[in-house]
Amino acid sequence: MKVYRRLFRYTPRAALYLASMILVALLTGLLIVAQSYGITQTIQQVFLKGQTLEQVLKLLLAIGVVMLARALLPWFSEFIAGYTASKARAAIREQAMRHLFALGPAYTSGERSGEIANTLSDGVEALDAFYSQLLPQMIITVVVPVMILIVVFACDVLSGIVLLVTLPVLPIFMILIGKSADTLTKKQWRTMNQMSAHFLDVLQGLATLKLFNRSRAQSEIVGRISERYRVLTMKVLRLAFLSSFIMEMGATISVALVAVEIGLRLLYGTIPFEYAFLVLLLAPEYYQPLRTIGTRFHSSMNSTAAAERLFAILDKPVPKTTEPTSEPLEEPRTLRFNDVSFAYQLEDGEARQALSHVSFEVRRGQKIALVGPSGAGKSTLASLLLRFIEPQSGQILVNKTPLTDLSTQQWRQQMAWIPQRPYLFDDSIAENIRFGRPGANMEEVIAAARHAGIHDFIETLPQGYGTPIGERGALLSGGQIQRISLARAFLKQAPILLLDEATANLDSQHEDQIVEELDTLTRDHILFIIAHRLNTVRQADRILVFDKGQVVEDGTHSQLLAHNGLYCQLLAAYKRGEKEVQA
Repeated sequence: MKVYRRLFRYTPRAALYLASMILVALLTGLLIVAQSYGITQTIQQVFLKGQTLEQVLKLLLAIGVVMLARALLPWFSEFIAGYTASKARAAIREQAMRHLFALGPAYTSGERSGEIANTLSDGVEALDAFYSQLLPQMIITVVVPVMILIVVFACDVLSGIVLLVTLPVLPIFMILIGKSADTLTKKQWRTMNQMSAHFLDVLQGLATLKLFNRSRAQSEIVGRISERYRVLTMKVLRLAFLSSFIMEMGATISVALVAVEIGLRLLYGTIPFEYAFLVLLLAPEYYQPLRTIGTRFHSSMNSTAAAERLFAILDKPVPKTTEPTSEPLEEPRTLRFNDVSFAYQLEDGEARQALSHVSFEVRRGQKIALVGPSGAGKSTLASLLLRFIEPQSGQILVNKTPLTDLSTQQWRQQMAWIPQRPYLFDDSIAENIRFGRPGANMEEVIAAARHAGIHDFIETLPQGYGTPIGERGALLSGGQIQRISLARAFLKQAPILLLDEATANLDSQHEDQIVEELDTLTRDHILFIIAHRLNTVRQADRILVFDKGQVVEDGTHSQLLAHNGLYCQLLAAYKRGEKEVQA
């Protein structure tokens, strides 16, 4: 019920929707009573009082109008419910996307992309059964039987008591079976999410699977997951059929009890025919909403399972950020890390320290290289700079202003980032470069491409800058993707540039060209270079050497060589690797 209440909060104009559905339910109840009363009067007038067709023609026409209204009313109800469902789904999907953006890469990097995508697509669509089927039927199930019960009690108290006593038995069976079905449905939904995530993994790693001849093994895994999903689906269907059978059987037996009770009393003349026949007509209508909600309850169980997964995402706490309190940021002149520490929380509740008491200051015009073994804290520092995460202790100061006093959006406008594995969207080359500055004209896009050394290649393409590049830049080489990403960063013209091994996929000729362009374009900028290939850091103004989350060495290339510490060890290991590759 908590899930239902929370889903209902997303109903657009909830009060108006609720009022509309209650009105539909009231009209449904009135039409049922009117139709049953009209049929009762027709039977009585024709068979007991001997009236002709002409004499009851108006009554028959009235019954026809009522039946037509009953046929049209569900269409009206479905239209309102369908419209409301589409609006609610859009609101939930939009909020989930906003929340994912707020959580950032720190959250999504620890989740399976296929599972999240399936939750936001199929999961949100599965909510349609709740909004368009179950919710309207719940209102009808509350209103219509009460209206019929009032009419039956007014006609015959004993029949009303029979209906009142038998009705609660049916929901009890539905709830008992529903608990088992709910558990199975959640398992079924988790399995489908797992299958979607695995399909995405297989598609993204297809080349690797073919290379290592693992295609058949992955096909077998998909087959096992599919079989598990099939088994769970059949179990859910069996319970749904059992529930429907019990509801139908219970309703049929209850109607039969009313019929036997009415028949015996009619036989002994203790109830008028008019009341007896009216109660007999109303009895099936009394149980019909419960029959329907039993079916819709099971069809909406996927909604519950999907909603719980969606709410699990929405309930993830967003990294704490304070409200911006400073004036709009001037161009950064200094950037200072002051005793900054950060630890990742692991699933078992333990904390893994990524940075410990890191302090340094950078000034505009400086080129800073960050080096160190894997897991030393370089990427964590980059995430802190990009505000994907926030320091757990210490401060980052920009022009002596705490970074937390600036809005995240305002700060990121000051930064350009080139990750180690850049992401390109399934769009044209020009639009991918224009991500750096959406309002840039074509001349500015071309200038950025020239600086990144990719313009000549683009000109050789039939569609030039309008060439689609496929998902993740599938139609380009690694070096071409890297250079388009560099062009995107150059176009942004941000005062702080963060490069995570931005020349890793380039040949030596293009690498030298990019390094030269960087020296020219970033003279008045703050430039951070996260380096794994140490040949790119020799000309850095400062090299910060990280180890186990701490800055263990700080200096120029020549100073660190003279120190003969960890930097020398890393450089020696890099040179050995280069020689082995050349050999």
